[in-house]
Amino acid sequence: MRLDFVPSRIPDIDEALRPRIREFIAERIDRYPAAQRTRTWMGFDEGFSREMGRNGWIGLSFPTRYGGQGRGPFARYVVVEELLSAGAPVSAHWIAERQSGPLLLKYGSETQRQRYLPAICRGEAFFGIGMSEPDSGSDLASVRTRARRGDGGWIVDGRKIWTTNAHRSHYLIALLRTSGVPEDRHKGLSQIIIDLKAPGVTVRPIRDLAGDAHFNEVFFDEVFVDDDALVGNEGDGWKQVTSELAFERSGPERILSSIVLLDMLVARIAQRADRAARHDIGRVVATMTALRSMSLSVTARLEQGEEPVLEAALVKELGTTLEQSIPELAVRHLGDDEVALATDELARVLTDTTLLAQSFSLRGGTREILRGMIARGLGLR
Repeated sequence: MRLDFVPSRIPDIDEALRPRIREFIAERIDRYPAAQRTRTWMGFDEGFSREMGRNGWIGLSFPTRYGGQGRGPFARYVVVEELLSAGAPVSAHWIAERQSGPLLLKYGSETQRQRYLPAICRGEAFFGIGMSEPDSGSDLASVRTRARRGDGGWIVDGRKIWTTNAHRSHYLIALLRTSGVPEDRHKGLSQIIIDLKAPGVTVRPIRDLAGDAHFNEVFFDEVFVDDDALVGNEGDGWKQVTSELAFERSGPERILSSIVLLDMLVARIAQRADRAARHDIGRVVATMTALRSMSLSVTARLEQGEEPVLEAALVKELGTTLEQSIPELAVRHLGDDEVALATDELARVLTDTTLLAQSFSLRGGTREILRGMIARGLGLR
């Protein structure tokens, strides 16, 4: 196998969306402090998401019959790039639009599409990702949470962990073992939609180093779900999940998570005659430009219906490394005294980004797992 990054560009019709979305963003978040904008795609604001929905900014690529606009992935790319660059709070609708909705479009039943997709487009249905489990990390094939056949549906027992916004979401698409044993690995896995308010579901938030509590552990105790909650075919869960992860790993969020800090650092360094700092910032911007081109290439392949899983994993791994380097760059060029004594917004943003950056190489698959995937895909192991 070889990596395939074909140079791609955003079509003019999609680029034309930028002025309108920039105006929309400016009217709503100019009042937000920089420290709040730092959290961007972890910033949860139901009102903002509903307003996004009313303006048609969610589900751009969904067919019109499901509440979308029938645009391609590049239209969403433009909107997401602008939202993240500004630090808009997109977390409420983020997972539902980025991967749950596209997953249902590709594998879901018509009943599921009619039920969930219009609500996602309105910013009224929020989804969590039910993949990771305790003691498994990013080894998704070792799933132990089970769904067994019941009268007219499935009965789910087990637990998931690191489930973003589960305590504020409506639904979870869970990867479950519907047959066999964990040692069967990829065989016997299925995806099922679970109502997070259903009897037997318990959600416990997990507080992180930054003081946030957007991660959760979710427990299932004899949770009943109807037959029509099964996504796709029973036993096809692994194929579906790997397809879903291409949406998760390749977007602008893998490049722009530290952008608020970078913008503020550039403004501070611009006031000085510091050639070394300017050189280092130039390297970061050059790397970001290259990664954006790679991300656009993956988007083009997704638009063609392909599944560039290996390329998406590489974008995520390289993007994570870049994002985590920006706080280190800031500390190096601001100097210990300035960081320690500063009381302005830059110091607060640097502190928050430093704490948040520790999770960048975990979410969407750990660095070790992704490097193993890339090595296997290239025939290196």
